[in-house]
Amino acid sequence: MSTGSDVVVHDATVLTMDSRDEIYRDGTVVVEDGEITEVRESKPSDPALTAETVIDGSDRLVMPGLVNAHAHLEISALVGAFSEMGLGEMFADMTALCEQLGRGEYEYLVEASVELAALNFVRGGITTVNAMDAIPRHGAEAFGDAGLRGFFGPWISDLFWDIPEDEQFERARSFIEEYHDTYDGRIRATVCPHDDWSCSREVWERAADLAGEYPDLPVHTHLLELDAGNVMSRANDAADSLALLDDIGLLNDRLVAAHFRVADEADVERIAANDAAVAHCPSIFCYWEPDGETEWTPVPSLRDAGATVGLGLDDHYWHDSTDLLGEARQARLAANLSFGTNQFESMDLVRMLTIEGARALGVADEIGSIEPGKRADIVVLDLSKPKFAPRTNVPALVANTATAADVETTIVDGEILMHDGTAHTLDPEAVCDRAERAVDRFGEEIGWEMGVEGSEPPGHLQTVRDLPKRGPAHLLARLGWQRVKDVL
Repeated sequence: MSTGSDVVVHDATVLTMDSRDEIYRDGTVVVEDGEITEVRESKPSDPALTAETVIDGSDRLVMPGLVNAHAHLEISALVGAFSEMGLGEMFADMTALCEQLGRGEYEYLVEASVELAALNFVRGGITTVNAMDAIPRHGAEAFGDAGLRGFFGPWISDLFWDIPEDEQFERARSFIEEYHDTYDGRIRATVCPHDDWSCSREVWERAADLAGEYPDLPVHTHLLELDAGNVMSRANDAADSLALLDDIGLLNDRLVAAHFRVADEADVERIAANDAAVAHCPSIFCYWEPDGETEWTPVPSLRDAGATVGLGLDDHYWHDSTDLLGEARQARLAANLSFGTNQFESMDLVRMLTIEGARALGVADEIGSIEPGKRADIVVLDLSKPKFAPRTNVPALVANTATAADVETTIVDGEILMHDGTAHTLDPEAVCDRAERAVDRFGEEIGWEMGVEGSEPPGHLQTVRDLPKRGPAHLLARLGWQRVKDVL
């Protein structure tokens, strides 16, 4: 029986993530011209359907592609390099490296890294990424060529590094003009003021002006990640971070705020009331918690207030994992530890992985669920393994049991990027070889030893030499003076 379709998956468990969270025990999904055209119970005749690709879904789970709502990609090849560092050492080395990346150094490492990230995301079922990097064109091109969907933008800050502000804003505008809505609409641009603790009010106002020129772009930032955010906002003549964003017109449904870790109940209510979204990245702070007494992202309160919350991997090379499925379990455990047990239903966590991540990026009408009329961003997981038996409570299996290694097929816009574990748009051996050679070259150039035994970064003198000077000096001075004023 001919359907004229691109892809048919039949007799699968289908986790739709539609408005009713409908699950088909034996379901069929039909894709044509990159769009989902049918989602229904399977019929006995479905195995006879013909299409370019027909997938027998027996012992398989079909669900929407995962949305990585907040990420940095440029040094993905340095996985394992930061694992044993203390927080201060890691932050110093990262700040020095970011300054060099912003000046166009180590492009060979960046190119290898974003390609490696794309490969790992394809293999792990991540079909959409929202990334903020120093020079994002490499990521946009790598993800576009790989067939993935991505939101990209260059971060902007005058107090984190020493790149001139005018140059940063020109980069941002040029990136938008060149890359927004490219690769058949899969690659889109964002406006990325870096955070509330390393941007002056002038930079925030210029970012708001830029966002005003491109009203369909999300605004992606780090918000209330650290206590310093509210301190700097007071130095920027605002009551706090959210008041600053409200003042300049960025506290709205375009805002994607990563972390929101030190938010209080009033902050939660303001985020929800203004339809802004939060990207929650639990692993990064479980791994690099600067203070065991610091507040944890109030995700249960955010969800209770009606705010949109997606999940992200952040700097996945800091915690050595590209497994976004694992973030669902981590989010549950961290919330239970901080606020008490039973903070989430499993379906809540799956929604955060899929439809809520899409909603955060303003594309829930296009992706994030398996429904007729939506773009075909779909992943297939192998449930035949003993760890999934006897396959009861499928949302719990996704949130608690499944890992990236269980992803068998990844489809974006109806194009098969991986099938039966074989990548179609990337050559894994070549990608890994380029990453290895790039890391070897990088290590030789700066004296960073990396091998099977571990990682030995360059000496402190080189780190100090490479650190930005003007921006961080002004940052520390402004934070210090504001803290004095707060006491007085």
